[in-house]
Amino acid sequence: MTLIQMQPRSADADPVHGTEAEAMDAAGPQVCDDMSVEVVLAVMAAARTGRLVVCDQDDQRIGLVTRTDLTAVRDSGAYTDRVRLRDILGDHGSSTSP
Repeated sequence: MTLIQMQPRSADADPVHGTEAEAMDAAGPQVCDDMSVEVVLAVMAAARTGRLVVCDQDDQRIGLVTRTDLTAVRDSGAYTDRVRLRDILGDHGSSTSP
């Protein structure tokens, strides 16, 4: 099982505004790229956030995913429960636009 790193969030952190780079630099919940879409959606719900930073096996930040992105993947015809974040992030990029 992959552990999820939870870090305290600054009281003045704005989860809606800012750039993608700022979002990836901000403290907050992080998930590993080997986690399934369903698990990450559950983490988002528990963390009450609409986006999460994705880290690789070396704990390097490699992307950012949003609830909208994951819901679209889950609702697609090609979705299976074996789809992992690394499958939708592609070549170490973000699935969101800046």
